[in-house]
Amino acid sequence: MISVEDWALIRRLVADGVPQRQVARDLGVGRSTVARAVASDGPPKYERPAVPTSFDPYEARVRQLLKDTPDMPATVLAERVGWTGSITWFRDHVRRLRPEHRPVDPADRLVWAAGDAAQCDLWFPPRKIPLEDGTKVLLPVLVITAAHSRFVLGRMIPTRRTEDLLTATWELVQELGRVPRRLIWDNEPGIGRGKRHAEGVAAFTGTLATSLHRLRPRDPESKGIVERRNQFFETSFMPGRTFASPADFNTQLAEWLTIANARTVRTIKARPVDLVEVDKAAMLPLPPVAPVVGWTNRVRLGRDYYVRLDSSDYSVDPALIGRFVDVTADLRQVQVSHDGRVVARHDRVWARGQTITDPAHVAAAKVLREQYLTPVPATAEPDDPLVRDLADYDRAFGLTHGSDEDVA
Repeated sequence: MISVEDWALIRRLVADGVPQRQVARDLGVGRSTVARAVASDGPPKYERPAVPTSFDPYEARVRQLLKDTPDMPATVLAERVGWTGSITWFRDHVRRLRPEHRPVDPADRLVWAAGDAAQCDLWFPPRKIPLEDGTKVLLPVLVITAAHSRFVLGRMIPTRRTEDLLTATWELVQELGRVPRRLIWDNEPGIGRGKRHAEGVAAFTGTLATSLHRLRPRDPESKGIVERRNQFFETSFMPGRTFASPADFNTQLAEWLTIANARTVRTIKARPVDLVEVDKAAMLPLPPVAPVVGWTNRVRLGRDYYVRLDSSDYSVDPALIGRFVDVTADLRQVQVSHDGRVVARHDRVWARGQTITDPAHVAAAKVLREQYLTPVPATAEPDDPLVRDLADYDRAFGLTHGSDEDVA
């Protein structure tokens, strides 16, 4: 069989008027080969004739099993059909047949109306962020993308817990200034799993008058907009950057998003910053009452006068030992209250297992400890009706003695 180059050369020479006999003589090929090359519709290719294989007797049974169970492992298929040959050879044939028996899941082209939806997702930047104790960890970033305008908002958060997810969502919604009619999530544990929302999510969406739509498994197309933004972050935002803290990361991300939202998006042929006002005009207004978000807990203050929040301990005024206190926290601050009065306030730490102490609380505890160890002497008032002269008991029991003069 001649090569593709020879085939092309033969056709070119014949087209230029060179006789086929001379072409065959110059190229050292037969005249019939030249004739076939001129008459052919396409370049020559090698096709190996099909021959029976050892897999052929098992193929019908394998196809039947794959029709009933498309995801059945190749090793199980081999056992069911009684295959005794090479498992690698068997896997190759199963890999060829399996796509023919998988159910088809077509993906529609989605059109996003203005104000209709915002896609939400967690992006994990591939770089560890320094925390308060000197450790470096990978932290999640909540990303919200308005589906119609492609306007992007993002914020790094300390955990994937529901409390931090809802707090960050509310902050980004406030930054947007309007509420999308739908918030689209995948099956993030902090938002919900299966048919149930996580605790607090329903109250949050109800206060915002929006709806939360959680996607079914294996449906990446319905959240593809925000997924592509996450890839965009890694290729355009992350290269060459260093971060001193989560706050530094958020500052740099906010500055970069101002630039990114002003770039033309190829799929919509427009800039998000130019479409966001139309998008927002069709959204819902912010609620008149802010939703309850963040960490909340009510505990009785122990003798060590510390309360725990997300694995770290924060000191409280020791004068409240034994009383109930209310602990609240957002992404930045931890606050402890008693009967509506703030008794402790700390910056929230994102590092794990930290102990945060206010020196004023230690000094107050020292004073209280000294008072406890120094007993106060009991003193009685002269007119106290509970105090009685011991001579009264002597007279009552006949133990009175005569005066000194009688004894003399």
